[in-house]
Amino acid sequence: QVQLVESGGGLVQAGGSLRLSCAASGRTFGSYAMGWFRQAPGKEREFVAAISRSGGYTYFAGSVKGRFTISRDNAKNTLYLQMNSLKPEDTADYYCAAASKMDGRAYYTRLHDYNYWGQGTQVTVSS
Repeated sequence: QVQLVESGGGLVQAGGSLRLSCAASGRTFGSYAMGWFRQAPGKEREFVAAISRSGGYTYFAGSVKGRFTISRDNAKNTLYLQMNSLKPEDTADYYCAAASKMDGRAYYTRLHDYNYWGQGTQVTVSS
């Protein structure tokens, strides 16, 4: 089992940057594929980015590709999301998630593939 705690959210102007962190408990962080999701008010939670267990493979939603970077430091049990060129439409609560399943895939993009979730951190981008 793993516990996830996000941090780094806040208020930023359009065009600015933020880096989100997700600290994981336990000594098996490297055994989980990880992802970031977001949920805007009144909308469903949506996929943002995913990373494989080793960090060698990443995948991004089209809306953030080229602006966001996902990375992980398995020695520090931490997942990151670097967000650049932020837009007002990026405003949402951001959640990190961990997937323990082992089915041959390097990363996952669907909510139901993840079995552990953090509590979320709020990101607000002003225009």
